[in-house]
Amino acid sequence: IVVLLVTLLCAAAAVASSWEDDNLHHHGGHKSGRCVRRCEDRPWHQRPRCLEQCREEEREKRQERSRHEADDRSGKGSSEDEREREQEEEKQKDRRPYVFDRRSFRRVVRSEQGSLRVLRPFDEVSRLLRGIRDYRVAVLEANPRSFVVPSHTDAHCICYVVEGEGVVTTIENGERRSYTIKQGHVFVAPAGAVTYLANTDGRKKLVITKILHTISVPGEFQ
Repeated sequence: IVVLLVTLLCAAAAVASSWEDDNLHHHGGHKSGRCVRRCEDRPWHQRPRCLEQCREEEREKRQERSRHEADDRSGKGSSEDEREREQEEEKQKDRRPYVFDRRSFRRVVRSEQGSLRVLRPFDEVSRLLRGIRDYRVAVLEANPRSFVVPSHTDAHCICYVVEGEGVVTTIENGERRSYTIKQGHVFVAPAGAVTYLANTDGRKKLVITKILHTISVPGEFQ
Protein backbone atom coordinates (compact mmCIF):
# COMPACT_ATOMS: atom_id res chain seq x y z
CA ILE A 1 0.00 0.00 0.00
CA VAL A 2 2.83 2.37 0.85
CA VAL A 3 4.49 1.76 -2.53
CA LEU A 4 1.19 2.39 -4.30
CA LEU A 5 0.66 5.66 -2.43
CA VAL A 6 4.19 6.86 -3.25
CA THR A 7 3.66 6.02 -6.95
CA LEU A 8 0.38 7.93 -7.02
CA LEU A 9 2.04 10.94 -5.39
CA CYS A 10 4.82 10.91 -8.00
CA ALA A 11 2.28 10.75 -10.81
CA ALA A 12 0.37 13.67 -9.29
CA ALA A 13 3.58 15.68 -9.00
CA ALA A 14 4.37 15.00 -12.68
CA VAL A 15 0.91 16.22 -13.68
CA ALA A 16 1.31 19.38 -11.62
CA SER A 17 4.75 20.02 -13.12
CA SER A 18 3.36 19.60 -16.61
CA TRP A 19 0.57 22.10 -15.96
CA GLU A 20 3.12 24.59 -14.64
CA ASP A 21 5.17 24.19 -17.82
CA ASP A 22 2.05 24.75 -19.93
CA ASN A 23 1.24 27.98 -18.07
CA LEU A 24 4.73 29.26 -18.86
CA HIS A 25 4.32 28.67 -22.64
CA HIS A 26 3.27 31.83 -24.48
CA HIS A 27 2.86 30.06 -27.86
CA GLY A 28 0.96 26.87 -28.45
CA GLY A 29 -0.18 26.61 -24.83
CA HIS A 30 -3.63 25.39 -25.81
CA LYS A 31 -2.05 22.52 -27.76
CA SER A 32 -0.01 21.49 -24.71
CA GLY A 33 -3.18 21.57 -22.63
CA ARG A 34 -4.87 19.18 -25.02
CA CYS A 35 -1.86 16.89 -24.88
CA VAL A 36 -1.96 16.87 -21.07
CA ARG A 37 -5.68 16.12 -21.06
CA ARG A 38 -5.01 13.16 -23.33
CA CYS A 39 -2.46 11.93 -20.81
CA GLU A 40 -5.07 12.03 -18.05
CA ASP A 41 -6.98 9.32 -19.92
CA ARG A 42 -3.95 7.04 -19.85
CA PRO A 43 -3.39 4.45 -17.07
CA TRP A 44 -1.66 6.05 -14.11
CA HIS A 45 1.65 4.26 -14.71
CA GLN A 46 1.84 5.64 -18.30
CA ARG A 47 1.09 9.26 -17.42
CA PRO A 48 4.64 10.43 -16.48
CA ARG A 49 6.03 9.22 -19.81
CA CYS A 50 3.09 10.74 -21.70
CA LEU A 51 3.62 14.11 -19.99
CA GLU A 52 7.32 14.01 -20.82
CA GLN A 53 6.45 13.42 -24.48
CA CYS A 54 4.12 16.45 -24.37
CA ARG A 55 6.98 18.62 -23.14
CA GLU A 56 9.34 17.26 -25.80
CA GLU A 57 6.80 17.95 -28.55
CA GLU A 58 6.33 21.51 -27.32
CA ARG A 59 10.09 22.11 -27.25
CA GLU A 60 10.42 20.81 -30.81
CA LYS A 61 7.57 23.06 -31.97
CA ARG A 62 9.22 26.12 -30.41
CA GLN A 63 12.55 25.25 -32.08
CA GLU A 64 10.78 24.77 -35.43
CA ARG A 65 9.05 28.16 -35.09
CA SER A 66 12.39 29.78 -34.28
CA ARG A 67 13.96 28.27 -37.40
CA HIS A 68 11.08 29.43 -39.60
CA GLU A 69 11.31 32.95 -38.18
CA ALA A 70 15.05 33.00 -38.86
CA ASP A 71 14.47 31.82 -42.43
CA ASP A 72 11.82 34.50 -42.96
CA ARG A 73 14.18 37.19 -41.71
CA SER A 74 17.01 36.04 -43.95
CA GLY A 75 14.72 35.87 -47.02
CA LYS A 76 16.40 35.54 -50.38
CA GLY A 77 19.81 36.14 -48.95
CA SER A 78 19.92 32.71 -47.35
CA SER A 79 18.94 30.90 -50.57
CA GLU A 80 21.59 32.81 -52.51
CA ASP A 81 24.17 31.92 -49.88
CA GLU A 82 23.13 28.26 -50.15
CA ARG A 83 23.56 28.29 -53.92
CA GLU A 84 26.97 29.88 -53.57
CA ARG A 85 28.03 27.19 -51.10
CA GLU A 86 26.85 24.44 -53.44
CA GLN A 87 28.73 25.98 -56.34
CA GLU A 88 31.85 26.24 -54.20
CA GLU A 89 31.55 22.57 -53.20
CA GLU A 90 31.27 21.58 -56.86
CA LYS A 91 34.40 23.58 -57.63
CA GLN A 92 36.23 21.85 -54.79
CA LYS A 93 35.25 18.45 -56.22
CA ASP A 94 36.60 19.47 -59.62
CA ARG A 95 39.89 20.48 -58.01
CA ARG A 96 40.21 17.13 -56.19
CA PRO A 97 39.19 14.45 -58.68
CA TYR A 98 41.67 11.95 -57.23
CA VAL A 99 40.00 11.56 -53.82
CA PHE A 100 37.41 8.78 -53.44
CA ASP A 101 35.60 7.78 -50.25
CA ARG A 102 33.42 4.76 -49.56
CA ARG A 103 30.35 6.49 -51.04
CA SER A 104 32.13 6.70 -54.40
CA PHE A 105 31.89 2.92 -54.80
CA ARG A 106 28.84 0.98 -56.01
CA ARG A 107 28.13 -2.44 -54.51
CA VAL A 108 27.60 -4.93 -57.36
CA VAL A 109 27.68 -8.19 -55.38
CA ARG A 110 26.57 -8.74 -51.81
CA SER A 111 25.87 -11.78 -49.64
CA GLU A 112 26.06 -12.81 -46.00
CA GLN A 113 29.71 -13.76 -46.56
CA GLY A 114 30.99 -10.56 -48.19
CA SER A 115 30.66 -8.04 -50.99
CA LEU A 116 32.26 -6.54 -54.09
CA ARG A 117 32.26 -2.76 -54.59
CA VAL A 118 33.33 -1.02 -57.80
CA LEU A 119 34.40 2.55 -58.48
CA ARG A 120 32.67 4.15 -61.45
CA PRO A 121 34.72 4.75 -64.64
CA PHE A 122 37.39 7.41 -64.23
CA ASP A 123 36.36 9.40 -67.30
CA GLU A 124 32.92 9.86 -65.70
CA VAL A 125 34.51 11.32 -62.60
CA SER A 126 36.57 14.04 -64.26
CA ARG A 127 37.89 15.00 -67.68
CA LEU A 128 41.35 15.06 -66.12
CA LEU A 129 41.17 11.26 -65.72
CA ARG A 130 40.39 10.37 -69.33
CA GLY A 131 43.92 8.98 -69.78
CA ILE A 132 43.13 6.05 -67.43
CA ARG A 133 39.60 5.33 -68.66
CA ASP A 134 40.62 1.73 -69.48
CA TYR A 135 41.15 1.06 -65.77
CA ARG A 136 38.65 0.36 -62.99
CA VAL A 137 39.03 -0.12 -59.24
CA ALA A 138 37.14 -2.69 -57.15
CA VAL A 139 37.22 -3.79 -53.51
CA LEU A 140 36.46 -7.37 -52.47
CA GLU A 141 35.57 -8.14 -48.84
CA ALA A 142 35.28 -11.77 -47.66
CA ASN A 143 34.17 -12.56 -44.12
CA PRO A 144 36.20 -14.89 -41.85
CA ARG A 145 36.23 -18.52 -42.99
CA SER A 146 34.37 -17.71 -46.21
CA PHE A 147 34.99 -19.02 -49.73
CA VAL A 148 34.75 -17.01 -52.97
CA VAL A 149 33.40 -19.26 -55.72
CA PRO A 150 35.39 -19.72 -58.95
CA SER A 151 34.85 -16.96 -61.51
CA HIS A 152 36.59 -15.20 -64.36
CA THR A 153 36.60 -11.59 -65.59
CA ASP A 154 37.18 -10.12 -69.04
CA ALA A 155 39.85 -7.80 -67.62
CA HIS A 156 43.40 -8.18 -66.38
CA CYS A 157 43.50 -7.80 -62.61
CA ILE A 158 46.27 -6.71 -60.25
CA CYS A 159 45.20 -7.48 -56.67
CA TYR A 160 46.56 -5.98 -53.44
CA VAL A 161 45.77 -7.60 -50.08
CA VAL A 162 44.74 -4.74 -47.80
CA GLU A 163 43.80 -6.84 -44.78
CA GLY A 164 43.65 -10.45 -43.65
CA GLU A 165 45.08 -13.63 -45.11
CA GLY A 166 43.97 -16.56 -47.21
CA VAL A 167 44.61 -18.79 -50.20
CA VAL A 168 44.04 -17.87 -53.86
CA THR A 169 44.00 -20.27 -56.81
CA THR A 170 44.14 -19.40 -60.52
CA ILE A 171 43.55 -21.80 -63.42
CA GLU A 172 44.89 -20.63 -66.80
CA ASN A 173 45.28 -22.81 -69.92
CA GLY A 174 44.64 -25.90 -67.80
CA GLU A 175 47.45 -25.04 -65.38
CA ARG A 176 46.54 -24.54 -61.74
CA ARG A 177 48.49 -22.34 -59.32
CA SER A 178 47.76 -21.75 -55.62
CA TYR A 179 49.26 -19.08 -53.37
CA THR A 180 49.10 -18.19 -49.72
CA ILE A 181 48.36 -14.48 -49.41
CA LYS A 182 48.38 -12.03 -46.53
CA GLN A 183 48.36 -8.29 -45.91
CA GLY A 184 50.73 -6.44 -48.25
CA HIS A 185 50.93 -9.16 -50.92
CA VAL A 186 50.23 -8.50 -54.60
CA PHE A 187 49.07 -11.12 -57.10
CA VAL A 188 47.84 -11.12 -60.70
CA ALA A 189 44.73 -12.69 -62.23
CA PRO A 190 44.92 -12.56 -66.06
CA ALA A 191 41.80 -11.88 -68.11
CA GLY A 192 39.80 -15.06 -68.63
CA ALA A 193 41.67 -17.03 -65.97
CA VAL A 194 39.46 -18.85 -63.46
CA THR A 195 40.14 -17.54 -59.96
CA TYR A 196 38.82 -18.54 -56.55
CA LEU A 197 40.01 -17.84 -53.03
CA ALA A 198 39.29 -18.50 -49.37
CA ASN A 199 39.66 -16.48 -46.21
CA THR A 200 41.55 -18.78 -43.84
CA ASP A 201 41.42 -16.41 -40.87
CA GLY A 202 38.72 -17.12 -38.31
CA ARG A 203 38.48 -13.54 -37.00
CA LYS A 204 39.47 -10.98 -39.65
CA LYS A 205 37.96 -10.07 -42.98
CA LEU A 206 39.96 -10.59 -46.14
CA VAL A 207 39.99 -7.28 -48.01
CA ILE A 208 41.48 -7.12 -51.51
CA THR A 209 41.73 -4.05 -53.71
CA LYS A 210 41.73 -4.73 -57.44
CA ILE A 211 43.00 -2.64 -60.36
CA LEU A 212 41.23 -3.91 -63.48
CA HIS A 213 42.54 -3.25 -66.99
CA THR A 214 39.59 -3.67 -69.37
CA ILE A 215 40.30 -5.28 -72.72
CA SER A 216 37.10 -5.01 -74.76
CA VAL A 217 35.08 -1.85 -74.08
CA PRO A 218 37.11 0.90 -72.35
CA GLY A 219 36.13 1.09 -68.70
CA GLU A 220 33.62 -1.79 -68.94
CA PHE A 221 34.07 -5.33 -67.62
CA GLN A 222 31.95 -8.32 -66.69
